[in-house]
Amino acid sequence: MGLLSKKDQKLILDPLADDNPITIQVLGICSALAITAQLKASIVMAVSVIFVLGIGNVVISLMRNIIPSKIRIIVQLVVVATLVIIVDQVLKAYAYTLSKELSVFVGLIITNCIIMGRFEAFALGNGPWRSFLDGIGNALGYGVILIIVGFFRELFGSGTLLGFKVLGDPIEKTGLYATGYENNGFMLLSPMALIVVGLIIWVQRSRNKALIEEN
Repeated sequence: MGLLSKKDQKLILDPLADDNPITIQVLGICSALAITAQLKASIVMAVSVIFVLGIGNVVISLMRNIIPSKIRIIVQLVVVATLVIIVDQVLKAYAYTLSKELSVFVGLIITNCIIMGRFEAFALGNGPWRSFLDGIGNALGYGVILIIVGFFRELFGSGTLLGFKVLGDPIEKTGLYATGYENNGFMLLSPMALIVVGLIIWVQRSRNKALIEEN
């Protein structure tokens, strides 16, 4: 037997596809709309949520037997707020420009339904190791969708990826722009993020008929 049992592997792999928090559970949609106009911002948000949810699940799991049920939501908010503050301060120290671009959306990780949902649904009833895997799995599932959406929005909206010109220079008309191609400014608008997520859901469910039957 390897490091992870089949049950443990499912905790990581299921949220990446058949139980994805965005495309199946329809959670965390707001950040998918708000910060995916640039791939870099999508990646940073994904890594931030992986840190917060992975560590947060472990902390809640370790405290699950001593948290009074009447104040468990308050305790969960304190834990996630502390972790988000750490993320915010690290970004301000080492990536200030990106921190400004993400603005309030880093702080809004506190209210991300995925995080509070995993605290309630899993961490309060399972041990630290399985809670950690569950947190990492769900955060990865969330992050993969953000990165896919950010990839297509920046590529077709700005002609760049991570700020690098990959389709050519639109001013000098080199690369793809020499053929008459123009950037699609609509891709940078929030509604297009919802359309891209919708297309991902359509592709996912068309490949897995079981998801259509369940929903």
